[in-house]
Amino acid sequence: MKTKLVKVSDLKLGSVIANDIKANTQYPIIYKNTKITREHLPVLKAFQISQVTIISSPLGSNKIENEDDGLIPIEQENIIDSASIMPFERKYIDVVNKIKKEFINWESGSKVNITKVRTYILPLIDLVLENRDKVFTLNEFSTSEDYIYHHSVAISLICAVIAQKMGYSKGDILQIAIAGAVADCGMAKINKKIREKTGPLTEYEFKEIQEHPYYSLQMINSITILKQEMKIAVYQHHERLDGSGYPRGEKGSKISIFSHIIAVADVFHAMTCERIYQSKESPFKVLEMIRETEFGKFNIQVVQALMTCVTDLPLGSKVELSNGLEASIIFTNKTSPTRPVIKVVESNEIIDLSKYRNIYIERLILER
Repeated sequence: MKTKLVKVSDLKLGSVIANDIKANTQYPIIYKNTKITREHLPVLKAFQISQVTIISSPLGSNKIENEDDGLIPIEQENIIDSASIMPFERKYIDVVNKIKKEFINWESGSKVNITKVRTYILPLIDLVLENRDKVFTLNEFSTSEDYIYHHSVAISLICAVIAQKMGYSKGDILQIAIAGAVADCGMAKINKKIREKTGPLTEYEFKEIQEHPYYSLQMINSITILKQEMKIAVYQHHERLDGSGYPRGEKGSKISIFSHIIAVADVFHAMTCERIYQSKESPFKVLEMIRETEFGKFNIQVVQALMTCVTDLPLGSKVELSNGLEASIIFTNKTSPTRPVIKVVESNEIIDLSKYRNIYIERLILER
């Protein structure tokens, strides 16, 4: 098999990818032997892939098949408005890049422009409220280098889903989602060397990190379109029911329910993502950890709301297991949502994951 390296700008529709394409992701963004379609182009652009290896066409053909006329050079495809074919991932990454620019402005002392943040986030919120399963794939897009910007966007989306599951009005859902997006804006006031330190933090450095909720509150306190209870939620989102949190060590009923929503969203995304000092983790395994090992720290109603998003997954949903096998969900265990009954694609074996604790769902496979 002959292969050749080509620039993405010269890539032709119908070209066959010779190797898996990865971009600081746990799984390939495009798999080997995939035939390039118009949907792949914005994905390659979003992940800043400049060159790919393809299987050489016989006789050096520079034309490829198309549904309509059978032959089309890719140059014509560049005329198509990418927004009309933009998948969720592309929209998400576009928002992350915009939040990154805002964060850099905050580092320079600029005020939080909540109108901009709201405008950026709203389209994504609408998408995840219609397809809640997307919250289980957000960690696949995050990178350790840009984690803090991904984290802000992801917290917002997860907050929206939790609030929706808890029955809040659309207005409150949007409020808590925006609050989630700016919950860590105060990190812009923390020395970058501390934020990005790979080794253990000193006592001074840890105390400085613990000040970021206070800085966040300072930065948003004068914003009138954000409700007061949302500002409190931002300030308290690292507090815990048992008093083990910060910045004030509040406990019990002194912590607002909205604070718990941001807290659960924050911890869930943080524990699933690749960071400077940790690798990616299964969202399903993390949910189990939050419910079991972190019991007593978070409001159980909030945790349960996120758990029920798993039970909402339609039967037939494709998943990858921790042993590398692909399977489909055929029955949901209401008492153990993260451990449904699955059918292995390769062998047709039926496994009740609630009875096999050594196997768990590694990731959800969504059709693009």
